[in-house]
Amino acid sequence: MKLNKTFLGLALAASSLSIYACDSKDDLDIASDEPIDETFAVQTEKMLINVDTLYSDLESPWGMTWLPDGKMLLTERKGEILIFENDKFTGQKVQGLPKVHEVNQAGLLDVQAHPNYAQNGWIYISYAKPKGGNKGATTIMRFKLEGNQAVQQEELIETTPEWEGGRHYGSRIVFDKDNYLFFSNGDRGDTPSNAQDLTNSHGKIHRIHDDGRIPSDNPFVNEPNAIKSIWTYGNRNPQGLVYDKANDRVWEAEHGPMGGDELNLIEKGKNYGWPVITYGQNYDGTPITDITEKEGMEQPVTYYVPSIATCGMTIVTSDKYPAWKGDILIGALAKMHINRVDMDGTKALSQEVMLQDIGRVRQVSESPDGYLYAITEGTGLLVKLIPIR
Repeated sequence: MKLNKTFLGLALAASSLSIYACDSKDDLDIASDEPIDETFAVQTEKMLINVDTLYSDLESPWGMTWLPDGKMLLTERKGEILIFENDKFTGQKVQGLPKVHEVNQAGLLDVQAHPNYAQNGWIYISYAKPKGGNKGATTIMRFKLEGNQAVQQEELIETTPEWEGGRHYGSRIVFDKDNYLFFSNGDRGDTPSNAQDLTNSHGKIHRIHDDGRIPSDNPFVNEPNAIKSIWTYGNRNPQGLVYDKANDRVWEAEHGPMGGDELNLIEKGKNYGWPVITYGQNYDGTPITDITEKEGMEQPVTYYVPSIATCGMTIVTSDKYPAWKGDILIGALAKMHINRVDMDGTKALSQEVMLQDIGRVRQVSESPDGYLYAITEGTGLLVKLIPIR
């Protein structure tokens, strides 16, 4: 299991940095083939941790979830789900999954077990469904596992309109305490105005029942021609989404353009501003807009200029990491680290860059037994963060 030789020294040096971050293009790819040890200690600002490399041959990983029997499912964007048990790859992959539209950022994306999986056995995925030619559509489906076979497949919702290419697909899935399913969907990149248009699905956070029905209290169900599943809009490319169970809150991290990545508290019916307001600019340095605030549009809880390319995220709830409890951890793709946001309720305080140069961190997750895991692109890693008492 291999990693960049310089990583350990850089990680040890990366204690607390208060940042408004670094440059991003979220489709950058960086590879490394230089070896170091599989397990090593890293001193962060508040605690000493062991970084345990569990697997190092991932190809464009995206999401992970755990089942009650201890198995972990991990998605790869090319359309596969790897099965792990006791922190080891079993050599098995889920069979019978739908074909995916794998282009750029599109493909098989997130995976989540239903909160009541032990009773109902449902597993949910978000993926880019092929629509012919070079077009795809973000789709949510669910299935059950029989051995390693995906059976009883049910497509719950397909976003519209279908879109050419593979830019800005989002896409995360979370459940709240009432088992509503929230999923994110990007603006598709070449048409930022999608995010302000309630007649299409793109650049939005959506909310559905766990069987795909549209909740009657969604904010735009009575608005003519609006997509009824929309929960919020004005979200550029939300690749991070997490549910804060203790406080019944949904948090989102989204890519800005060149600058302007955002951490947002997601609330019913609100407009998060893209592309009318932003702290970023076009990749050629020209302005997107001349305003960063507007009445009726939400401000981010914190933002990053230049960008770090925010991605998958988690909230630390485990007693295993007492110094981080309540903080938000966000994967950084372009800047290749885990960004810890010190939270005070809904206020973001200082930030810390952790595990600098570990790779393009696609997702950070907390397991049911309270340990933190991260997956990376380029270096292809699954790592576990183990606190040293």
